[in-house]
Amino acid sequence: MTIEASATRSGGIPPLAVTFTDDPHVLARAAAEDYSLHIVPRSWRTSRTSVSMAWFGLMSAMFFVVVGATVALAVGTIDSLIGIGLSVVAYGVINAIVARFANETGTSVSQFSRVLFGRAGSAFAAALFGITIAYYVVAEGSIVASALHAYFGVLPMAFWSLVVVLYQAPLAWRGVTTWLDRLNGYLLPIYIVGLVGSVVWAIAEYGYSNDWLTHAPESAADLGVPGWWYAFVIYMGVWVVTMMAWDYARFGRPEDATFNAQVSFGTPFYVVTLLINAAVGMFLAQTIAISGALSEESAILGIVGMMGFWGLLWVFVSQTRVNSGNFYLSSTNFQNFFARTVKFSMPRTFWVMVVAVLVYLMMLTNVLSWITTSLQYQGVLIVGWVAIALAHIGWMRLKKMPADSLEFRPGRVPAVNPAGVGAWGVASVVGVIMVAVGGPVGAVWAPPVSFLIAGAIYCVALAFRRDGWFTMIRPHDPRNEVDDMWEARVQCHRCEDSYIAYEMDRDPSADHQPICLACASDDLEFQRAADREAAALR
Repeated sequence: MTIEASATRSGGIPPLAVTFTDDPHVLARAAAEDYSLHIVPRSWRTSRTSVSMAWFGLMSAMFFVVVGATVALAVGTIDSLIGIGLSVVAYGVINAIVARFANETGTSVSQFSRVLFGRAGSAFAAALFGITIAYYVVAEGSIVASALHAYFGVLPMAFWSLVVVLYQAPLAWRGVTTWLDRLNGYLLPIYIVGLVGSVVWAIAEYGYSNDWLTHAPESAADLGVPGWWYAFVIYMGVWVVTMMAWDYARFGRPEDATFNAQVSFGTPFYVVTLLINAAVGMFLAQTIAISGALSEESAILGIVGMMGFWGLLWVFVSQTRVNSGNFYLSSTNFQNFFARTVKFSMPRTFWVMVVAVLVYLMMLTNVLSWITTSLQYQGVLIVGWVAIALAHIGWMRLKKMPADSLEFRPGRVPAVNPAGVGAWGVASVVGVIMVAVGGPVGAVWAPPVSFLIAGAIYCVALAFRRDGWFTMIRPHDPRNEVDDMWEARVQCHRCEDSYIAYEMDRDPSADHQPICLACASDDLEFQRAADREAAALR
């Protein structure tokens, strides 16, 4: 049933067409789109089990098995385990905070970044996130291709890379609440059996020794920092996990917010993902026969060589779990970036195919020779984003501002927020320079220095903030025209679909008719008219 909201209809403002049930057209698209360009309404939120199963796909990334072993070769097992333990605490605290906030607001990383950086800056955040995850798709996909090539021993790597892309990309065509949760739930037991089985198999074939627990490098590398700090910073370079957690946590139900924050996205998850996976990697690296220097590829080939078909199955399942989610996240952020910058708005399934093509082309290169360096630079940018996000959330909590008072609508935020852009820009430049010219010592210190600079500058900016940095004051807000902005659905005059009033705005270029978040983001005439209306009220 549709009703007209007449609370603020003075001055010829057209009434809102309000309903209190989901639009069938919106629901039909949401199965694939997953509200990627919109706020997730509470009716689309899913259970704690569903969110956990979808998110736990990250747990099985072979990257976490191998990186622990690699760090241990550099600084020894004891220092590695100390640094990883500290990372577990840091990851757990940070991601519990952002998961709860994402749950309370229903925003994606791209949408929340508008708050921090304005319309233009948020587009860069979406691009950074999308490209970074695409690199992980390449790295994790290459593992499966190498395992298939090693096991079957025929046909070139280009063929097996194509096989991997062709089977993994379609797994991301549907969303978190309609497919990824089930897929990862079905495959989780196989991953756990494979993880435990690899240890049991190695002990049965090579025997057991405690030497792996006390392993130390023959000659200590000149890292310029203690070994445990080196280990912690290596894992700090993977704080893109915070962005990933945000885009999954937005689907949680409000009543599950505490459980999701403390368990699914909190410390228990990282005990398994970081610590246990790393310990298994350290043990295997010190126990089984591996050809050449330790890398993701050589470690996987060692596992497949030891376990045969069962090792191949474990690698296949683990990488399928993590890369289905990676394809999903990368496609969502590419969709946001191109819709916001060049106004090229296409369904998310189209962007899954675009990512698949890019990933395959990158897999044809010697990807492992350059991707680590690229991720090192991007990691510096990402820790800056995390620092600014935490500072803003902390500021809102300190001011006792409700999370859903957040202003992310494109007609009510400026093109550039100097507080966020300034903090992120300065921190990123410093971090990039340290990585580029600082040698090993500079690379080790770049992430923590960038994090501290970004957080400090943003906190100072908040202390001297101007309202115009964060919001553009305009009249006729649909949020104030309904009794419950989370339950009332308002019809958009452009797409004629109905979305929750929380994300809706009034279009000053079309007689102040209601307009949804996605249409407002794509419409230059709307944004120009909104800027003029806000300027007239300053």
